[in-house]
Amino acid sequence: MRPLPELTPMNEWFWTSGADGHLRIQGCTDCKTLVHPPTPVCPACRSRSRAPTVVSGRGTVVAFTVNRHRWLPSFEPPYAIAIVALAEDAAVRLTTNIVGCDPDEVHIGQEVTVRFEHQEGVWIPLFEATGGTDRVQRIPEPQRPAVRPAPRSDRFEHRVVLSGVGRSAIGRRLMVDPLSLAVDACLEAVRDAGLTLADIDGLSTYPGMSGMGMSEGGVTAVEEALRLRPTWINGGGDLPGPGGAVIQAMLAVASGLCRHVLCFRTVWESTFAALRLGGRANGRISGPLLEWRAPFGAMSAANWIAMNANHYLDRYGATREMLGWIALNGRANAARNPVAIYREPMTMDDYLSARPITSPFGLFDCDIPCDASIAVIVSDASVAGDLPKPAIRVEAIGTQIAERISWDQDTLTHEPQVLGQSAHLWTRTSLRPSDVDLALVYDGFTFNAISWIEALGFCGFGEAKDWLDGGRRIALDGELPVNPHGGQLSEGRTHGFGFLYEAIAQLRCEAGDRQIAEASTAVVTSGGGTPSGVMLLRRDRP
Repeated sequence: MRPLPELTPMNEWFWTSGADGHLRIQGCTDCKTLVHPPTPVCPACRSRSRAPTVVSGRGTVVAFTVNRHRWLPSFEPPYAIAIVALAEDAAVRLTTNIVGCDPDEVHIGQEVTVRFEHQEGVWIPLFEATGGTDRVQRIPEPQRPAVRPAPRSDRFEHRVVLSGVGRSAIGRRLMVDPLSLAVDACLEAVRDAGLTLADIDGLSTYPGMSGMGMSEGGVTAVEEALRLRPTWINGGGDLPGPGGAVIQAMLAVASGLCRHVLCFRTVWESTFAALRLGGRANGRISGPLLEWRAPFGAMSAANWIAMNANHYLDRYGATREMLGWIALNGRANAARNPVAIYREPMTMDDYLSARPITSPFGLFDCDIPCDASIAVIVSDASVAGDLPKPAIRVEAIGTQIAERISWDQDTLTHEPQVLGQSAHLWTRTSLRPSDVDLALVYDGFTFNAISWIEALGFCGFGEAKDWLDGGRRIALDGELPVNPHGGQLSEGRTHGFGFLYEAIAQLRCEAGDRQIAEASTAVVTSGGGTPSGVMLLRRDRP
């Protein structure tokens, strides 16, 4: 039994069009552009006139993953999830299942044709191989996007500093109330900055009130606990990645609305899973992320990003060992981090032989659900000289979206939503990648880190397999140390805030055994897939 989409006036025609055996895609009746997923306006000509358009049902596999993890009781692994580019327009793609063959026979370039599976009034478009292979590369080579010039020469980033940082206990199944974790982190950050709660006039968090172990309850819960009476608050998921909560705080301080904003991020996924709270509803799936993926068993970001990773490996001739160097580097660094969850040594054989999750990802390609809270304070730059510890300056940020938001309709060569943000960063500073002393790159999956490294220009597109130099270039004593704390792959999944915590520790020279000598500039990334953000931080100059 597949998860089924909620039928709405916008999508019902798509999910029922297979009743007569024909695949239909939204078409603009004015300029004839095909559009998927359906939207109320044509992106090419802005016409509001649209109609379902019959297409051939033929296409080419441009990305895929063989899923071997049971996400749903009704979906028996293994099964192949794929992105199929339609014959009429390779820019129009469907996430689907490839059926009628062994999942391990699915490959990029495989020519396929549609067939439908009927279930409770929904016709699910699946695809089966025709026996042919498409030798044409249907996905264009990635380009570094042109971004908008800054509207003014002064930089708001230079009017703020990061003044304090705090962290709660971090671990697996702590069985601690998440609000308690948040309060622990917040109070430590306030103490670290030499402030009092009365000094805090702003609160900012991500993703706000969210379930499934992803939040302490948002601004509402923390304000009720601490009674700060802030001038300004921010909390929600539509931000430039989890670190977007910090960028929003920078804007509030730089504008003069606030003087000290307390930013926080709390996760308790590990305890949530152990307590078996909630669970997936029996109702149908809705929403832009899952509606077009859940019917095909693509329940996790692991599935979605794995398809891009396989496209990358095929396109650039890379192997899983490239991903392995990211995992091994994180584990080696975590051995020097007393709060990291995974500190045991790991070899490449350990990595390659780990339980497969969804190809090319195995267990150690995926970050660790945990319980933790991290808080950071953004303050007006005028207080830098009064702080008990060195202020961390914000050199630049990058937030511009340069791709479609949909995970399967635009960038397939890299993790989506990293190219524009990276390009934007370098337009807001005179520094270049060669000026960066260490990189804190989001590693929810190993491929995310590869994507950020290339997007930020530390090497060219498709060059990471050689640039990593067997992991030597990104080691603690390498040319560009990456994730000295172990990253989310080994320290634990704190959704971007762990990277910010480590950057501050490194730039203050407080990182202990993993301290990067003379570190003065760090790049910190947050998110990807969904809109993301990147910061360039530097140590305060004497």
